[in-house]
Amino acid sequence: MGIALADSAADYGADVELVLGPVNILPENKTIKIINVVSAASMASECIKRFASCDIAILAAAVADFSPERIEAKKIKRTGSDLILRLKPTKDIAGTLGKMKKKSQILAGFALETHNENANAKAKLERKNLDVIIMNSMQDKGAGFGYDTNVITIIDRNNIIDKFELKSKEEAARDILDKIVSMLIS
Repeated sequence: MGIALADSAADYGADVELVLGPVNILPENKTIKIINVVSAASMASECIKRFASCDIAILAAAVADFSPERIEAKKIKRTGSDLILRLKPTKDIAGTLGKMKKKSQILAGFALETHNENANAKAKLERKNLDVIIMNSMQDKGAGFGYDTNVITIIDRNNIIDKFELKSKEEAARDILDKIVSMLIS
């Protein structure tokens, strides 16, 4: 979804910087500046570093909420006993950028929900100081991770809710960008 958004934004004429985790596809538009990252911490660092100079930030990556407390330099060998893996919270990128956001900036985030979808997405929008949130439901067949299609619901700060049917990720990206452009105009 993030790559579809980057390609569509570049097609709309935006200067796009894409902070991109490990993937097996790349944007088609060669004008997009790609910043490769390999961890939640490096993604947070790159997003925070770039945020002050952007007009619009769209946070589409599904960044892990937790990471291992300790990273081993070598393979952990089997010992026959239980292994306890301790996790620590990763930096909340959306929450951090929401605190930094200026009135002139638009911050869009995503929410993957399993239940009480609209209510949970609205709560996230408020909690993280987003201007718009794009909600995906785990209940939608043929949508989201592992598919070329998506079903999205866009909720803005004014509680305007736009639900879209199953579409290609490219079409969904244009719906998201059209919403953001309409926010710039109004």
